[in-house]
Amino acid sequence: MLFRHRRNPDHRRQRSLPPWRYRIAGLAAAALALSFLQANVGNAAAERAAAETAPKAAADVVRVAEFLAECPYTHRAPDDPIVFPGLPGASHMHSFFGNDTTHAGSDLASLERGRTSCAPETDLSSYWVPTLYDGDRAVEPTGTTFYYLGEGVSDDVIRRIQPLPKGLRIVAGNAKATGPQDNTIARWSCLHAGEVNPSQNFVNCPPGTMMESYLDFPQCWNGKDLDSADHKSHMAYPVAGNCPSTHPVPVPKLRQVLRYPVNGDPARFRLASGPGYTMHGDFFNVWPEAEMAQRVRDCINAIVKCGFDGKP
Repeated sequence: MLFRHRRNPDHRRQRSLPPWRYRIAGLAAAALALSFLQANVGNAAAERAAAETAPKAAADVVRVAEFLAECPYTHRAPDDPIVFPGLPGASHMHSFFGNDTTHAGSDLASLERGRTSCAPETDLSSYWVPTLYDGDRAVEPTGTTFYYLGEGVSDDVIRRIQPLPKGLRIVAGNAKATGPQDNTIARWSCLHAGEVNPSQNFVNCPPGTMMESYLDFPQCWNGKDLDSADHKSHMAYPVAGNCPSTHPVPVPKLRQVLRYPVNGDPARFRLASGPGYTMHGDFFNVWPEAEMAQRVRDCINAIVKCGFDGKP
């Protein structure tokens, strides 16, 4: 007797997947593997780019402790509100830059209310020098840059430089010099004519060049006085890369660079104060305290070259 095997009604037939489904699964796995590979390659490329970019960014930051102001000529007057305050006409002729309201009676309050030719406009300071003459013709500089520097001192001193106090008055140079040896911090040179050696007196600049004046102001303050009887004793120059104990507070060094549109025989030239070696400059600080502090912190202390805006 034959018995027919019955299927369990709960049994479900096991079927194999159609070939096309295997192909789809294979393609999906390949795509997933490719995406992982691309991600890894992309990450590696990004890491390489970051590694290459970082040194370039660091290299782009110039390691010079500096910020600056460009302050064109504003006016001329026989006034000096530092040396002869309140005495109009008592001084030799001066050329003024920056604050265009400066006169013999100027003080901090009046200058703060003034206007400026400077870039940045936040610099309301006043700068002035004896007027240059070519024969009897007054000549004003067409380039007027005032650099604030952390140089002439060691790096550890640069990092301790303090902002110039508002209202500080500084006179640099020697208006009464009787010879070049009496004014070694001032020098004359020729723009784009390096073959002409700098000198304390006027120089003979070739045609097509300009005569320029450099003057460095003292950068060590006694920490107390905004001025002094001789207008110099409250400030000092560094010695061996440090400020002397009598003037322990390092501040930015002001370097005045003026470019005059003259050249040729220096015998034609004179300053209102006398020969070229009598070059001197006066500075009345009216920078807003926050602006000065930010530039000292971000440019001078950090030893970074900044522009007019106080940024690298």
